[in-house]
Amino acid sequence: MFKTLREDIRTVFAKDPAARSVAEVIFFYPGLHALWLHRTAHFLWRHGLRFLARLLSHTSRFLTGIEIHPGASIGRRFFIDHGAGVVIGETAQIGDDVLMYQGVVLGGTSLKRGKRHPTIGSKVVIGAGAVALGAITIGDGARIGSGSVVVKSVPAGATVVGIPGRVVDEHRKHLMDLEHGKLPDPVADAVRLILAEQSRLEERLEKLESSSGIAVPHDELGDRIREIMKEFSQGGENG
Repeated sequence: MFKTLREDIRTVFAKDPAARSVAEVIFFYPGLHALWLHRTAHFLWRHGLRFLARLLSHTSRFLTGIEIHPGASIGRRFFIDHGAGVVIGETAQIGDDVLMYQGVVLGGTSLKRGKRHPTIGSKVVIGAGAVALGAITIGDGARIGSGSVVVKSVPAGATVVGIPGRVVDEHRKHLMDLEHGKLPDPVADAVRLILAEQSRLEERLEKLESSSGIAVPHDELGDRIREIMKEFSQGGENG
């Protein structure tokens, strides 16, 4: 038991650079408190003491702002950073070394009994406000971007962004960080391509009009498009 508690504390130091002392981690990390209370509630649940398990889970939600159903299965070295608003459903299964940020929901999409919540592989990172729904599987080493809504299974090592979630990158190197500013943005990429193509067409049309002696009026829309293109380019450089 004490070995597990020490491992949980070491996990906080490994995954949160803001952690400065053991006392601070023990007293001021609701994600850790929720995990410890869940372990007890899960033990009671598995041994048929369902009412006591739900009571402890409800108390944990009141104290930490994190709702974990006592039926959920959670692996080792699990860490919820900040934690407020996290919801983990009854049949959710979470592997080892998973990092989860605030506002994450592992929800169900069916009223039928049985498996109806996500299965999360090991070494997965789930960004703030992300939602995973249904009996889907998120493979080992996957990264789910902030605010994404995942309704389909995700391959191991993939990066998912958007609503609905789309796989934008697949890799095999397990990462425990989630640099949101560096995640691909397929929507922005598509808009950038469309604007670039429109700009080229505008330039061709302007050359044709000039060679034909047609007066070319000032193109205010073109100016605005160039401004937007500049903003997209700056956003890509910052990312």
